[in-house]
Amino acid sequence: MAEPSGVDRGIQSLISARNSLKSSLEKSKSIGSALEKTGPRFDEIEQRLPSLEAAVRPIRADREALVAVGGHINRAVGPAAAVLKVFDAVHGLEKSLLSDPKNDLSGYLSVLKRLEEALRFLGENCGLAIQWLEDIVEYLEDHSVADEKYLSSLKKSLRLLREFQEEKAKLDGGLKDAALDKLENEFRRLLQDNSVPLPMASPSSLGEQQPCIAPSQLPVTVIHKLQAILGRLRANNRLEKCVSVYVEVRSSNVRASLQALDLDYLDITVTEFNDVQSIEGYISQWGNHLEFAVKHLFEAEFKLCNEVFERFGSSLWMDCFSKIAAQAGMLAFLQFGKTVTDSKKDPIKLLKLLDIFTSLNKLRADFNRLFGGAACIEIQNFTRDLIKKLIDGGAEIFSELLPQVEIQKQIPPPSDGGVPRLVSFVTDYCNKLIGDKYKSTLTQVLLIHKSWRSERFQENQLMVEVLRIIKMIEQNMDAWMKAYPDQTLSHFFGMNNHYHLYKNLKGTRIGDQLGDSWLKEHDQYKEYYATVFLRDSWGKLPSHLSREGLIIFSGGHATARDLVKKRLKAFNDAFDEMYKKQASWVVPEKDLRDRVCQQIVQAVVPVYRSYMQNYGPLVEKDASSSKYVRYTVVALEKMLSSLYMPKPMRYGSFKGTPPSEKLKNEVDLRRTTSAVV
Repeated sequence: MAEPSGVDRGIQSLISARNSLKSSLEKSKSIGSALEKTGPRFDEIEQRLPSLEAAVRPIRADREALVAVGGHINRAVGPAAAVLKVFDAVHGLEKSLLSDPKNDLSGYLSVLKRLEEALRFLGENCGLAIQWLEDIVEYLEDHSVADEKYLSSLKKSLRLLREFQEEKAKLDGGLKDAALDKLENEFRRLLQDNSVPLPMASPSSLGEQQPCIAPSQLPVTVIHKLQAILGRLRANNRLEKCVSVYVEVRSSNVRASLQALDLDYLDITVTEFNDVQSIEGYISQWGNHLEFAVKHLFEAEFKLCNEVFERFGSSLWMDCFSKIAAQAGMLAFLQFGKTVTDSKKDPIKLLKLLDIFTSLNKLRADFNRLFGGAACIEIQNFTRDLIKKLIDGGAEIFSELLPQVEIQKQIPPPSDGGVPRLVSFVTDYCNKLIGDKYKSTLTQVLLIHKSWRSERFQENQLMVEVLRIIKMIEQNMDAWMKAYPDQTLSHFFGMNNHYHLYKNLKGTRIGDQLGDSWLKEHDQYKEYYATVFLRDSWGKLPSHLSREGLIIFSGGHATARDLVKKRLKAFNDAFDEMYKKQASWVVPEKDLRDRVCQQIVQAVVPVYRSYMQNYGPLVEKDASSSKYVRYTVVALEKMLSSLYMPKPMRYGSFKGTPPSEKLKNEVDLRRTTSAVV
């Protein structure tokens, strides 16, 4: 191929030059365009320069000083950034903690625990972060890295942060307190929704309740929830309100359980009743109600307090239980017992004091276990004072029985010849004191009372004292018999009272101690006085119906008729006088009354019947026969058979007496009049 000519080479050079120039022009255009765009940016930079200059102005240090302070700043900013991160996390829990914990209690407690941990972190690190920032400001100030105005502004900001940090409640904006309030409300709801009054038996069947320990009254799951709530509240020193809520709800629940028993009588005061007999029925109920409350209600609350608060120490749950017991009515039960001890003294009060002592003694082990802790000191003191009053009061009344019986000797005997209320009361009363129900309790009371006074108490001392009372009754009877001006009535009285002692003490512990000879002696006295009474009163009537001179001869009817009239009139007058006199007399014991009436009928009626059969026709045809034949044989027998009936409810003893009537019949030995009439 031939080499290019010189022309060709010149053209190529021109083309290359043209292309190079073209390229240079295009670059020039690009640069021009770029410069046009850069112009506004320079204007913008020029506008920002004053603010940048203002920002940099506080820094008055050279490069080396700025490099040195950088490390200090980085070490302070790290903890501060961590605190800010946790603070943001706290606010992220707000939605969960402001919801109702009822829906998911365990989840709620978990979130609350996270909040507590976050707040603990903030509490521990906020101050440290602020301290480091304060150290940086101090460094800047010491090394003149920034001007005073700038440093003053920083110090003010840090001072505000320090004040904010010291008020820890503001770290979460009150979120934790709100969450704890919700937990307290949930605690109350759980208690109220699950605290149901114990199903009650009818009041009449309470005495038949088995003394079993009542089961827990809250489901296990509920107890666990309550414990979980208490755990978080305790961690935040918020237990006090929940304990108050627990006491309020549970004591209210116990009171609701007791409402079915109609316990209004517990509030009765001494001024609202005359004597202990007028509230005797309440005292009997009191023992049953107290036993039921202790063994079924307070026992359950004792166990439940232990289960709910066991993780928080015995002092807490015992204090909680003591408040429940006090507010639910335990003190009201004890106050009623004290009211009885404050009532006026009489023999029946001794029996009621023994009843109350028996009820408390029966529950002694339960009292010691339930109320023996230091938290129940009020109940302990009240119980101790009540027992002392029961023992002192019982011993005092018992010691006064003998002198009070002796005083009654001065009182006139009953005008109806019956058994004085004192005699019937004391014999029955002493039998009760020595009976199965009261003997061991009274012995224990007297033993304790003697021990308090450092005196000895003999094993048989109770029986000795009771026998002295019975012997005093005998002496009173002898005095009363001598006080009658009418010997017939005196014998009638002796018959009644000796038989009363014999019948009411035979087969009893007192009778066994007195012995068969003592009992037979009184039975013989009864027979003797009955015989003398009959002989000197009704036994004299048949003598008025003598047959002497009534042998009827021919033509002697008129003479015989006159004798019959005269003797019938004498009989009728004597009968009427005696019947009228003895119509108000009484024989309280039915078997003795029937026997005495039968003996009177046998002494009078057969003689009267025979007389009327033989001589009645002599006067029955007479126009004035009604003046002499006043009674038929049947009428006479009926009248005699109905003698000595006791007046209703006058000489009743404990036996067979309706409870509502007892207090009308029993004697108050403190009185000095009307005790034996």
